[in-house]
Amino acid sequence: MEIDRIDRRILKLIQADGRMAVADLSERVGLSPSSTGERLRRMQKEGVILGYGARLDPHRLGLGLLVFVEVSLDKTTADIFDRFAAAVRAAPEVLECHMVAGGFDYLVKTRVADMTAYRRFLGEVLLTLPGVKETRTYAVMEEIKSDGFLPIGSTPFG
Repeated sequence: MEIDRIDRRILKLIQADGRMAVADLSERVGLSPSSTGERLRRMQKEGVILGYGARLDPHRLGLGLLVFVEVSLDKTTADIFDRFAAAVRAAPEVLECHMVAGGFDYLVKTRVADMTAYRRFLGEVLLTLPGVKETRTYAVMEEIKSDGFLPIGSTPFG
């Protein structure tokens, strides 16, 4: 699927405000509401737009501690990778999990209330996942940027 300049503008706008009405969106990109709506439907159908949601304030929800964890597995076989991945997908406390190249196997991102809650998560969830041999924890002291927007048309690296 070809993503043109107008599609990129639409994506940038809805990334900042997913609740923007099609009429407002069409005015901002210079197209008719029907053309804009068709572009949105096409990008949804093609899987460019994965869905819509709300960004929540984790501190107001009692999830003030952001933690990244390096996870090393005891074996690096397809079976262990599959079992670990399935278990992580079933763990609601895990916000993100990425298999990485380097000195460890996975990088896990979680949010919890505090260090006591993290220790509970570590012992009851993370260390019980299939194949986990070792972890290293990095508690975030300050979030500098966490909007999660993709750099659509604003960087030479894409």
